[in-house]
Amino acid sequence: MTEYTVEFVGTDETVTVSDKQTILSRCIEEGIAQEYSCRVGMCLACSAEIIEGEVEQTVVAARGLTEEEAESYALTCMARPLSDLKLDRGKYPPSIENETTSDAASADD
Repeated sequence: MTEYTVEFVGTDETVTVSDKQTILSRCIEEGIAQEYSCRVGMCLACSAEIIEGEVEQTVVAARGLTEEEAESYALTCMARPLSDLKLDRGKYPPSIENETTSDAASADD
């Protein structure tokens, strides 16, 4: 079992996560306030932009992300570290940002 350091940019929070754990499960154990809801890769509440490092998250497991998005974003409920990481929490993939923008525009009509 290998352990990696996961640093959350913009905060003083860092957690050590084994390659056998999800980032979210370790955050919960350590009392780090990582947003989440479904814990199965669908709601995207736990998404974070990958600033540095690599994660393992199968596209099937990370259902809410496209293959391209899965290269730049981690769903912390599914992602397991493959290296030390820097993550920016609360950053959502473009497909979600576009939906949010179009939903807001529709509500204004």
